[in-house]
Amino acid sequence: MAETYDVIIIGSGPGGYIAAIRASQLGLKTAIVEREHLAGICSNWGCIPTKALLRSAEVLHLAEHAKNYGLTLEGKITPDIKAIVARSRGIAERMNGGVGFLMKKNKVDIIWGEAKVTKPASGSGLGEIVVGKITKEIVQPQAPLPKNVKGEGTYTAKHIIIATGARPRALPGIEPDGKLIWTYFEAMKPAEMPKSLLVMGSGAIGIEFASFYRTMGVDVTVVEVMKTVMPVEDAEISAFAKKQFDKQGMKIILEAKVTKVEKGANSVTAHVEKKDGTVEKITADRMISAVGVQGNIENLGLETLGIKTDRGCIVIDGYGKTNVPGIYAIGDVAGPPMLAHKAEHEAVICVEKIAGLPNVHPMDKLKIPGCTYCNPQVASVGLTEAKAKEQGRDIRVGRFPFVANGKAIALGEDQGMVKTIFDKKTGELLGAHLVGAEVTELIQGFVIAMNLETTEEDLMHTIFPHPTISETLKESVLDAYGRALNA
Repeated sequence: MAETYDVIIIGSGPGGYIAAIRASQLGLKTAIVEREHLAGICSNWGCIPTKALLRSAEVLHLAEHAKNYGLTLEGKITPDIKAIVARSRGIAERMNGGVGFLMKKNKVDIIWGEAKVTKPASGSGLGEIVVGKITKEIVQPQAPLPKNVKGEGTYTAKHIIIATGARPRALPGIEPDGKLIWTYFEAMKPAEMPKSLLVMGSGAIGIEFASFYRTMGVDVTVVEVMKTVMPVEDAEISAFAKKQFDKQGMKIILEAKVTKVEKGANSVTAHVEKKDGTVEKITADRMISAVGVQGNIENLGLETLGIKTDRGCIVIDGYGKTNVPGIYAIGDVAGPPMLAHKAEHEAVICVEKIAGLPNVHPMDKLKIPGCTYCNPQVASVGLTEAKAKEQGRDIRVGRFPFVANGKAIALGEDQGMVKTIFDKKTGELLGAHLVGAEVTELIQGFVIAMNLETTEEDLMHTIFPHPTISETLKESVLDAYGRALNA
């Protein structure tokens, strides 16, 4: 007889394991199904291990510029890529081991295998999944699992949440091969450092790897089909960041696309078609394909059940519900923005709605911050200036440069800026856009302000500690109203 749960979650990434924990907290008997490693892509191949790599790059950058801080370091500073990768992979293993501990602590059963939904809940009937053998190649060993892991079999539940995440998108004819053309999987663990690198795509993944490899001394070229680098960001912020990338020696080709790739024995030659129709051939040791991701919707039984999908993702309402009763989806598989923190919050909303809690509100996607951990960092929330104008908003825009901030100058990090956008009539904060040192830690101040429906007056009367880079946030608000004090 099949074991029955209140909730079964398929996938243990940020959305899946948070959903499991919250369900258990609410007294629901819960199980989570995983086929590769606990904690998902974010902790194993994305958010966390990439930040470990970028931290190594940051330390290298500081060491190479030690004289700027009155320090003398003897001898040439040489990055050890094997040691850098080993540190990153060790952190990833620690993260997935941590999720195993959390599952045990919260009494969540782990079911190891590949899940397929075979029956939805109907009326008083239960939904059903069949867990079979793992067919996916495991690219990273799983940290030791708790002892009570369950295996193949049939399981039933009142509610089934799909949280299977996403994988790198491949362009026809330019598919990654793991050797010369990389996805982020290979880019995160190179056996040796290439001398030259071509990055196709300048979104968060592409530009973070471009920044890491450039700091490591690699000759980096980025090809982007849109008019600006990091095209989802405010155009002014993108332009500021591009100037810094240019100064670092990164070559960026905008409004261009890779149309063809020729492979050599140990290099690739990309045919890059530019806006004017001309084609430039660029040869590099390796190439990273960073043209986005697509949801993992295959082999789950979605077609048989009639679950609606759109452009490779599962269609849901504001609470994670699909069009089929008892089936839900959260995180990357449920569509953009494909961010770990969006998945986590979506998980809580979905589970609390399932549990019948009052006052559960759907997510406001305009209040989801985005962070890119390149050098300089970029962070944003809300509307860009262009989007606000497209909506017909009458706006005030404030700007404040890091070069006028004492803490930034003291840190040697004076290249940055904060941009804020307000509704002129109501004082509502519509958007905030930051570029510079540690802005990924600063953006949350504006996110909180937007969630509390804070006006410009509230922000102006907030006391920011001195000396901190956070003072730039307040100065940007003041500037929007012609009251900046330090610029």
